[in-house]
Amino acid sequence: MGAVPVYRWRLAPDGLATRRQLRALGLRPGGQDVAAQLERPRRRRQPLIAYLYSIEQAKPVRPMTPAKRAALAKANAARRICPECGRDAGYVIPSSLGMCTPCAFPEEQRAA
Repeated sequence: MGAVPVYRWRLAPDGLATRRQLRALGLRPGGQDVAAQLERPRRRRQPLIAYLYSIEQAKPVRPMTPAKRAALAKANAARRICPECGRDAGYVIPSSLGMCTPCAFPEEQRAA
């Protein structure tokens, strides 16, 4: 990839958008190369960088198929099942604990 233009925060020209902005418009980059780069300066740290894509070359977002929807629902349900007790926790189990809160902190359950 050659050199891309770099713009400062909030000074990018019209016709360019980040991935999130494209998604909000119902678009995706669609394999195009990065058109420009956006830099947001920060004190005493490296600047935040966002890549910009051409809105004209963007393609529509692919529709969700029933199979994809079912797979996503199954994956989200698996994130709620505790591996220790096997119950649905009612929330996404934190990866830092690896189990539901009652299984991770059983002494607090008994004290209450």
